[in-house]
Amino acid sequence: MVSIETASRTGKDSIGHKVAALAGPMSYEETAYHLPVSYALTGRDVHDGKAAGEVYAATEGNPLVGTELIVAAGASGGIKEGTPYVGFIPDAVIRKLGYSLVDGSILGLALVAGTPGSADKAAALCRELQEKLMLTFLAGDIIGSLTAAGVKVGLEYRLIPLGSSVRQAVHFVDVLARVAMMFGGVAPGDAHRLIAYASERAKAFTLVYPGLDDEEIAFVDGLRVLSIPVLALGPGYEGDEWLMVPSQDAVRKGMDLRGIKVQVTAIPIPMACSPAFEGKAVRKEEMYVEFGGGRSPAVELLRMRPPEEVTDGKVTVIGPEVEAMKEGSAVPLAILVDVAGKNMKKDFEPVLERRIHNFVNYGEGSWHVAQRDIIWVRLTKEAVSQGVRMEHLGKLIAAKFRMDFPTLVDASQVTIITDPEKVLEAKRQAEAVYAERDDRIRGMKDDDVDTFYSCTLCQTFAPNHVCIITPERPALCGAITWLDGKTAYEMSPSGANQPVRKGTRIDGSLGEYEGINRFVKKASHGEVDRCALYSIMDAPMTCCGCFEAIALILPEVNGVMVVSREFKGETPSGMSFSTLAGTIGGGAQTPGFIGISKNYLLSDRFLQSEGGISRVVWMPLNLKEEIGARLKEKLEKAGNPGLYDKIADETKAVTLEDLIAFLTAAGHPALTMDPLM
Repeated sequence: MVSIETASRTGKDSIGHKVAALAGPMSYEETAYHLPVSYALTGRDVHDGKAAGEVYAATEGNPLVGTELIVAAGASGGIKEGTPYVGFIPDAVIRKLGYSLVDGSILGLALVAGTPGSADKAAALCRELQEKLMLTFLAGDIIGSLTAAGVKVGLEYRLIPLGSSVRQAVHFVDVLARVAMMFGGVAPGDAHRLIAYASERAKAFTLVYPGLDDEEIAFVDGLRVLSIPVLALGPGYEGDEWLMVPSQDAVRKGMDLRGIKVQVTAIPIPMACSPAFEGKAVRKEEMYVEFGGGRSPAVELLRMRPPEEVTDGKVTVIGPEVEAMKEGSAVPLAILVDVAGKNMKKDFEPVLERRIHNFVNYGEGSWHVAQRDIIWVRLTKEAVSQGVRMEHLGKLIAAKFRMDFPTLVDASQVTIITDPEKVLEAKRQAEAVYAERDDRIRGMKDDDVDTFYSCTLCQTFAPNHVCIITPERPALCGAITWLDGKTAYEMSPSGANQPVRKGTRIDGSLGEYEGINRFVKKASHGEVDRCALYSIMDAPMTCCGCFEAIALILPEVNGVMVVSREFKGETPSGMSFSTLAGTIGGGAQTPGFIGISKNYLLSDRFLQSEGGISRVVWMPLNLKEEIGARLKEKLEKAGNPGLYDKIADETKAVTLEDLIAFLTAAGHPALTMDPLM
């Protein structure tokens, strides 16, 4: 048996000797947080051995800090190309996970480390973590055991293989540290607030197999400082602070300790179903059959029906089943979902319809992209070999609507069509419904309603952030529209989406209202007094970290730059998206900077107080092309069709000097507009 106290003390001494010997540069790429654990605890950025020794001493030999320093210096073996290991996770990836961490599709974080005695038991444990909506980090031989058992690992499966060494588990800690700084408003160097944040808000626990060495034990034992319980999966450790649990009980026990509640109902189909599989991709070489994606007609539609017309759980397949489809072929597809419920409303149809995308992606072996009549669906060879058929896809969709919307949906049935002629007929019917919906929604204006909706989902990580959603301004994450907020409130009156009466208008140009200010002050715990919905300069809305893009002013050109999270390069501001996000996230109100959704760029309310879209001088080419058709249409209607070509991108301007020259030559209107400052 190993004495945890003795092993931890010995391990700390060993870590200290290694830190003392460190020399040369140490850093991580694609982060604004230096070495995040050290930075969060001390506020100091470490880039060399001298600073490493000073920070380690300042934290009184903290084994989490010591392990981070050793790993960053490469002393424990770096992550090699061609391995499944991910090592350090960039800021941009964590920000993408941000919304999942607060919308309920990820309920907590787990670290699984060491060498399991049974690959099958390890696989069962990690499957349970996936099914129970945990984001799981792996370190050590557990990764090889899972791959040997046929379990897919990777960010897209929410089983994140950090490295072959247990020491790489320090990246689990640096994720927690960055989440606290990104979303929780924890200032670098505020160790007490970091520890409190980890204790109160980070729903995390650790599962450890036998066989750790003294340094590894010291590191794992150090996690308890952050209130992360350690559960030992087998004999070999003793000590009151590590709980000994059998593998089959470990997940339930860990979740109980952190107050994580989840009820999972199995769906009787031959593939696993969990949000853990939502981020996966199905490549062409893995695909058995595909639908849509430009290669065949494909469409989806959800319709409200009278109760007598809906048989709960009924699935009908019209046309060939999978076994009649040729491998590698593109087949027409229509997914028609009929729902009935006493609380269901027609306005909810498009909101629920978008969830088809999520539900299909929950299947391990099914994949879905886009919406409406531009969907693209694939089934993998592996899934088909295990017996997955179109009928099972329908059962998955029908079951999830009942599970996820119990107050709205009393019954759901699904019709899957693969017959070419009938798919085209369904497509024509669906397009008529789409047109009707668009006409109803497109005309909605902020002035037409007296109530906006709030979203405080992200307060789990950004305690003072409040998002105000209007008909013309979606939530900054891009995931929630005004209609979504309205629907969510009707589904859950005490939830994160609340109606906010506008009240008396203070300034129409700014988008400032007495009722909004009153609500925001209360919901931000008194931190924010004013919120101007249409301004970047005067009391702009706070940011949490989940925004799709950032807009910021460039005073030198009297304009506004927009950068989306997918863009990894430097911008004319001299800062990358990651650096900018680290500056404005966490619930801060930062004049001159706002987090936005991509669709907000196309709204008449976008920067209304500062002149709107005419202020935009630069955006990444991929974002410009993504919204290009709609932006050109908007500019055409506004009588300013030439503006599109006057907006620079990274192919036209990389530096501020390049941008000034481009805008001057193009005659961009921002150069002659009223000064921003």
